[in-house]
Amino acid sequence: MTQSTPTSSEPGVFVILAPALLRLFPEAERRVEVRASNVDELMNQLNDRWPGMRDRLCDSRPAIRRHINVFVNGARATLETPLAPGTEVWVLTAVSGG
Repeated sequence: MTQSTPTSSEPGVFVILAPALLRLFPEAERRVEVRASNVDELMNQLNDRWPGMRDRLCDSRPAIRRHINVFVNGARATLETPLAPGTEVWVLTAVSGG
């Protein structure tokens, strides 16, 4: 697995994608580094790399879809959540069952 890194010397945002997303986007990487100042920009960066990913993660309001959970440094996030260099962002799919 290769790891994408931004060109600037300042660290980017580290995104960890759920295995379910990797099945939908086989060319996607499990862990990727992007440049984004908030979660909305992060979604755009992911979509630029893997077209269609934003539609899977966000709805038309726009907001993060109900069945998607985004965590920034362990806290639940919205599209407006700010991101600092070096931030870790997990994009997970909801798990249900009974």
